[in-house]
Amino acid sequence: MTNIHDERHFELNVNGERRQVIDAYPGESLLTVLRDRLGLTGAKGACEEGECGSCSVLLDGNLVCSCLVLAASATQSSVVTVEGLGGATDVQTAFVECGAIQCGFCTPGLIMAATNLLERSPEPLTDEIREALAGNLCRCTGYGRIVEAVQTVITRRSQGAS
Repeated sequence: MTNIHDERHFELNVNGERRQVIDAYPGESLLTVLRDRLGLTGAKGACEEGECGSCSVLLDGNLVCSCLVLAASATQSSVVTVEGLGGATDVQTAFVECGAIQCGFCTPGLIMAATNLLERSPEPLTDEIREALAGNLCRCTGYGRIVEAVQTVITRRSQGAS
């Protein structure tokens, strides 16, 4: 008989939906559970040390590296992944239009960071954009087009064309 209070079985609120996590190891990261147990592969595993930002998700509205969060510790929290943002958001569209996507590996984390920034500060200055994205490593773009994409969203939103 399985004990429903066993730390290997728990529920997470992911993208607005309660999801069962079964037979997880107590030390599994949120990244591992999202990708391997729940099939949400948007967040990428790269450094596993919280240095690259490719695994970024929103945890109770705060941008976090999911590789550094124990999944079992997030049972009372709300997790939003890049999949939970919905279809092509204005941030995602601007990334495509501005050529801010190269290999795409870092893109989900950058989308999450940009989305979080724009929720907190609708019209950030260029330095604020760069600072907000500083936790995300991109080896392909040089960041210019990424900053341009965020600025494009700001301009469109201020003109009322989301």
